[in-house]
Amino acid sequence: MTARPPDRQARGALDPPSLESSLYVFPGDVVGKVVGCLLTTVLGSCVSVCLHDPRTRIGGMNHFLLPEPIGVGERSPRFAGPAIEELIGQLLDRGGSRERLVAKLFGGCESGGTGSNGFHIGFRNVVAARRHLTEAGIPIVAEDVGGGAGRRLVFDPEQGAAWVKPLRSRT
Repeated sequence: MTARPPDRQARGALDPPSLESSLYVFPGDVVGKVVGCLLTTVLGSCVSVCLHDPRTRIGGMNHFLLPEPIGVGERSPRFAGPAIEELIGQLLDRGGSRERLVAKLFGGCESGGTGSNGFHIGFRNVVAARRHLTEAGIPIVAEDVGGGAGRRLVFDPEQGAAWVKPLRSRT
């Protein structure tokens, strides 16, 4: 998997601000504009897309588990497409502009689980996120994806800054 260069913050170049005011984004959650609060999550094969509009300083994060719905017509944010669509919608509803949105992509480690077609779930999640963002016309400006270990992610939705701390691999 080819990875784009991560944020300078993504590899620990800078420490994130205090987490005293933070909101944990659980799997299947989508959190749009939150004022004065950092968003945080822990990712394994799951993926988080962080979107940010630098002019309005509006941002948000999702955390999805699977690349595609299992059942026909299922629209849960547990899946890439609905999670990304929901996040875009929340930011547009709060004054963001689709033309200014930029994405940062995190997660998708290869923790050993494979799908029915033999591709690892983490890899498939990253591919799905990239595809949906491309279809939405939103550029990916940074990412930290793949690998063999999970990550702890902190995202500042107002500044658009992200910090990633790798978790120890089980191997």
